[in-house]
Amino acid sequence: MPPLTPVAGINAPPLPAPGPDGLGSSAARKARLHIAPSPGPHNALWYFPCVTGGHLRVARNALIIQIARYTPSLALKNTLYRLIGMRVGSHVSVGLMVMFDIFFPQDVTLGDNCIIGYNSTILCHEFTRHEWRRGPVWIGRDVTIGANTTILPGVVIGDGATVSAMSLVNRDVPPGAFVGGVPVRMLKGGR
Repeated sequence: MPPLTPVAGINAPPLPAPGPDGLGSSAARKARLHIAPSPGPHNALWYFPCVTGGHLRVARNALIIQIARYTPSLALKNTLYRLIGMRVGSHVSVGLMVMFDIFFPQDVTLGDNCIIGYNSTILCHEFTRHEWRRGPVWIGRDVTIGANTTILPGVVIGDGATVSAMSLVNRDVPPGAFVGGVPVRMLKGGR
């Protein structure tokens, strides 16, 4: 499998060979995650300021992401996303109401000429009762993400892949693949 195209001078994480169903394994995604126990006796989300850089940083990220969600100018959206540390390639198109991770937006990479459909959610964290997890999301060049899709932390989507609307992307997607569903499954093979 050829390496993925770099974005903003940063190389993509390695994409392991696909499993028998043509997609990456849950283990490969989880291997990219930083997993830590809750810092205190309550559920891990209570301690988000300790692990995210504090209330002000999260409030700034949330405000900028909210402004970008409603901004019709694609160039302005991309500038706002870069302001909070996201790596955004050229000619990226992010649809109305797309929600990026407010805690760790710097862990999101969007490749050149990709499109993210209306009301999709891209997460780089998971807070649970006893632990929290953080991992990068890499969306390659010429990728299409359909509306209302959720992408979980640690996922790599290969160049030229297509994710159908209303999908839950919980595993890596190889280059050129057409995937969809909850959870995601191969609909048409990759390159």
